[in-house]
Amino acid sequence: MSDAGTGVLGLFGGTFDPLHIAHLRLAIEAREELGLADVRFIPAGNPALRDAPHCPAVHRLAMVERALATMPGFSVDASEVLSAEAAPGPSYTIDTLERQRRLQGAQRPLVLLLGADAFARLEAWHRWRELFELAHIAVATRPGHELRVMRSGIPGDGAGDTALDREFAARRGAAADLAGAPAGRIVPFAITALEVSASAIRRRLAQGLSVRHLVPDAVLDYIDSHQIYRTQHGH
Repeated sequence: MSDAGTGVLGLFGGTFDPLHIAHLRLAIEAREELGLADVRFIPAGNPALRDAPHCPAVHRLAMVERALATMPGFSVDASEVLSAEAAPGPSYTIDTLERQRRLQGAQRPLVLLLGADAFARLEAWHRWRELFELAHIAVATRPGHELRVMRSGIPGDGAGDTALDREFAARRGAAADLAGAPAGRIVPFAITALEVSASAIRRRLAQGLSVRHLVPDAVLDYIDSHQIYRTQHGH
């Protein structure tokens, strides 16, 4: 079975607890800046390197589906949520990429979308070096901020001192490189800086404060109708 399409496919994983406007802006600007044919949101079932989500996976998936229902060029993959329900265990990005590669075929370019903070911690990820065999990685940065993973502390030394530094130096490319190979590049791209976080949204909801315009209206309607993140869920 295959749902392989054409063009460069962006893959955007996360807990989306809840999905908010900064998630959507990252996906929109990645699609524009990187020339992506589609961005596929992949809600995590049980993220391995984060605290347990505050909201059950089925609700997080439903919120993403509702938010993207009227947005052409964006889709949702429910496989991690469904897998977690069938066999509880940690969700690893390498497994996600292996599944997507089987679905999309060996030649379609895949691009894993990450924030700069997540990329800086990449060496802690399960089988992290193998990610580059399965997809490109595009790293969202703030405007005017150069992506730097070097931690040597020596200004101007021109060389990194970690395995990730070396991968970045060897694999760094530009958006134009993504369509030319199925995987292997690291491409930084700048996005609009929005100081919005899921944790802050959950706090506001627990306090009975408004989050309108911080989350899509369809997500807010779902939160209201299911009473998610209210006082009993907010701690």
